[in-house]
Amino acid sequence: MISDATYVLDANVFIEAHRRYYHMDICPGFWDVLVENGPTRLISIDKVRDEIFNGGDTLKDWVHSKIKDTHFAETNDLEVLAHYRVIMQSVQGNPRYLERAKVEFASVADGWIAAYAKAISAKVVTHEEYDAHIKKRVKLPNVCRELGVETINTFTLLRELEARFVWLR
Repeated sequence: MISDATYVLDANVFIEAHRRYYHMDICPGFWDVLVENGPTRLISIDKVRDEIFNGGDTLKDWVHSKIKDTHFAETNDLEVLAHYRVIMQSVQGNPRYLERAKVEFASVADGWIAAYAKAISAKVVTHEEYDAHIKKRVKLPNVCRELGVETINTFTLLRELEARFVWLR
């Protein structure tokens, strides 16, 4: 079933926060925001969950224990599949991208994220940035722009959610 969430999260939202600037022991409030706003406002997809589970670290444990399956939507909906087909045809037919970039794109969650966001009219949250000249990689914001899906980064998401992290001594 398709969600009415406002934001669809890329795997790098979880992974970058966990590995770098919002590690769970430094900023637990970030992780609380993800739990408390999902899946009604924030959602990700099954393919992102699979990428996180392949990591095999404490992020996997957190997802397994704190996030309900409803936070990761299934991508087998007919509308999602139709958008994904359009995306893949566009990427595969684009002579600008190198062949290895096309192969890599087909093996990751990015196309599915864009398709799911399009299907539910949501924004995509990612750390990637649009690059009109890129050839070696198919970037999620490039695909989203072509599909008419807005992309934002984690910091814009937190501002839009009006999240505040307070230092407690």
